[in-house]
Amino acid sequence: MSSVAFETQRAALADVVAIPVTPFAEDGSVAQDTYRDLLRRLLDGGVTTLTPNGNTGEFYALTPEERRLVAELTMDEAGDRAVVLAGVGHDIPTAVASARHARELGAQMVMVHQPVHPYVSQAGWVDYHRAVAEAVPELGVVPYVRNAQLSGARLAELADACPNVIGVKYAVPDAARFAAFARDAGLERFVWVAGLAEPYAPSYFSAGATGFTSGLVNVAPAVSRNMIEALRSGDYPAAMKVWEQIRRFEELRAANGSANNVTVVKEALASLGLCRREVRPPSRTLRDDERAEVAAIAAGWSI
Repeated sequence: MSSVAFETQRAALADVVAIPVTPFAEDGSVAQDTYRDLLRRLLDGGVTTLTPNGNTGEFYALTPEERRLVAELTMDEAGDRAVVLAGVGHDIPTAVASARHARELGAQMVMVHQPVHPYVSQAGWVDYHRAVAEAVPELGVVPYVRNAQLSGARLAELADACPNVIGVKYAVPDAARFAAFARDAGLERFVWVAGLAEPYAPSYFSAGATGFTSGLVNVAPAVSRNMIEALRSGDYPAAMKVWEQIRRFEELRAANGSANNVTVVKEALASLGLCRREVRPPSRTLRDDERAEVAAIAAGWSI
């Protein structure tokens, strides 16, 4: 497939890439109707790119059947209102099967989670992603890079073999390293998505990113839209005003090695009556004092 054919996918990455939460019912199962409601709220809030089975969706805590269900519900709700970037990962056969399932559903892209294997070589990283990308040549493929050791040259090598690798979700918390990685890989060759959400978006945009992922968008779509619009227009003071507005919320998510990354988002949604607060181990719900702070922040956004 020619690069022209991926124009829609590339445009979708240069935006707020929403990572929906996966709400759970009282019995612990996926709360399907609630999930649909949350997706509709995102779509009505101007979100046009959705990543089901992302980390904010508790990807690693879902069963294979649940991951398929979440992908199916997302595609059904998105229709022609949003481009779906389905998260895939685990062992290669599982990742390939998930990517093919996403293709069957009509998804246009897959995001390949950073391999969680304890022994990741750079050449092996290329092999892993190549296996997934070659299985679905019609889909845009977006590696999720969390490995500070990975070189930009390796990404270029992957894309030489697989032209459907069109974007990168870069989530190493180092703006200088990102700037170098992007230029070593090919700044114009890929769409660069700031994979650490709103707190890192201004610095990563200054170095070449044109999109960012967001979990906060589940709670306050307008806040995330305000930031992307400021960044697109090059108005960094306006973007930093939004940054100041969301700082404490994101600090709570990032504390203790991001222990409460998903928990804080679900707590904010629960305070607004939009879903239950429950998360699955190894995540955990917040203490009462932390709950009150999160509810106050969410209320302050005038949602």
